Amino acid sequence: MPDRHKEGLDRRDFMLASIATVGMSASLAVNATTANAQDKAVPAAGPASQGTVYVGDVIDGKKVVSALDVNDLAPGQKHFLYFQGVEMPTGQHWYVSVTVAKGAKPGKRGVLVSGVHGDEMSSIHTIQTVVDQLDPAQMSGTVMAVTDISRPALEGMQRRWPNQGRGIDLIDMNREWPGNENGASAPSRHAGLLFNRLLRPNADFAIDFHTGTTGFEVTAFNIGGMDVPEVKAMVELYPVGQIFDNHVYPGVLHNAFMDVGIPSFTPEIGAARVLDLEMISLFVEGTMNVLKHHGIVAGPMGRTGKDVTVFVGDSAFPILATAGGIVEHLLKLNDKVEPGQKVAIQRNSFGEVVAEYSSGVAGEITGQRSDAMAEPGNPLVFILFNKGKPESAETYPE
Repeated sequence: MPDRHKEGLDRRDFMLASIATVGMSASLAVNATTANAQDKAVPAAGPASQGTVYVGDVIDGKKVVSALDVNDLAPGQKHFLYFQGVEMPTGQHWYVSVTVAKGAKPGKRGVLVSGVHGDEMSSIHTIQTVVDQLDPAQMSGTVMAVTDISRPALEGMQRRWPNQGRGIDLIDMNREWPGNENGASAPSRHAGLLFNRLLRPNADFAIDFHTGTTGFEVTAFNIGGMDVPEVKAMVELYPVGQIFDNHVYPGVLHNAFMDVGIPSFTPEIGAARVLDLEMISLFVEGTMNVLKHHGIVAGPMGRTGKDVTVFVGDSAFPILATAGGIVEHLLKLNDKVEPGQKVAIQRNSFGEVVAEYSSGVAGEITGQRSDAMAEPGNPLVFILFNKGKPESAETYPE
């Protein structure tokens, strides 16, 4: 892990433990000796850009690249490209959509990402709406939007990448970053190609947009390390009511950016599989504020965190189902809760109450199971609260 102080980021060393299978995958990837099939196109990219490489293909009128340097693109225009990702079992490629708004004048380079999980629609629409508002002729700098990172997951509108190596393994791509071009799975290689040849070389800052997962709804909030001044400055420009001040898991995309000195954070935009237009508008406004903050676009700031009541917590208290049955929530998202307060009940098929669930902390509801039924072990509620710096690493159930 790089020396973050040398990278210019005053970031704490707190990182949460990764899932064991992710650690195993990473170990295998490091030790892999097989040749990288993707090296047919360009040499392995290092920290600096290797320049733009066009593979010669055109899809729906859009040129395909296997590496991109936005400095090679004409200024004052929007450019629409496909990035050539990892190969499928058939030998064809997964292609990722890339939109670059290249300003008429030089400036900062921002990267906006969505689609790391395949069931998150509001995150995609947020980025599309931001890009629609950009006029490259009036911009200083560049905004690159990548909206469908995990293409096979998006095709099935499911959270995880259906990896075909041993039958279908469902792999959470947001535990794979920064990836490995010689990795032990297609998602790891796809992440490595994207990070090395598209995302990292073109980012002075990056925002990785998400939503809740299928069956679980979340509030409007941002995840990021508020101990990093560059991150704190961006997160506070959003008019949303909660901030999760936590670096969360190794392997997530925004931490891959952070580990190479690129300030980054993750907005969470409500429920999966739907477009929440009201909530999307808050994140569009906040993201435009971030672009103004970095001098990419001009104009007055919109609403920020100063214009709303913001609750900041550094941990999330999970409440898990202990029985099977229909769940009835007694509180709503963003409601405040006290220790011992009842938050949900559960009934069996006879209508009998089989479980009651109470909070163990004081905080605010930040997530609730939206599927009406649950089985033992399913997360029912997450409560954002302040724990103080943890003595050991934390993981959260999904």
